[in-house]
Amino acid sequence: MTTVYELKEALRETLDNSGVTEKIKAQVRAEVFKALDTAEGIQAPELSHENLIVNELIREYLLYNRYQQTESIFIPGAIPCI
Repeated sequence: MTTVYELKEALRETLDNSGVTEKIKAQVRAEVFKALDTAEGIQAPELSHENLIVNELIREYLLYNRYQQTESIFIPGAIPCI
C-alpha cells in the first residue's frame, strides 16, 4: 500500500516531467510582475518602430527555442496590446 507521501511525490514527479510545474511557476511570475506594475501605476513608454521589431524578433526567438514560459513573461512588458 502506498503512503500519502509516495502519492504526493508521484504527482509532483508527473507534473514536473510534463512541464506543468514550470508553466504554473511562469504564470505566477507573470502575474506578480503585472500586479507590481499595476500597483505602482507604471506605464510602458511608447515604443519606436525599431524597438517593436526587436521585441518581435526576441519573441520569435523564444518561441522557436520553445521557451514558452519565458515568452509569456516577456510579452506583457515588451509588446503593447494591439
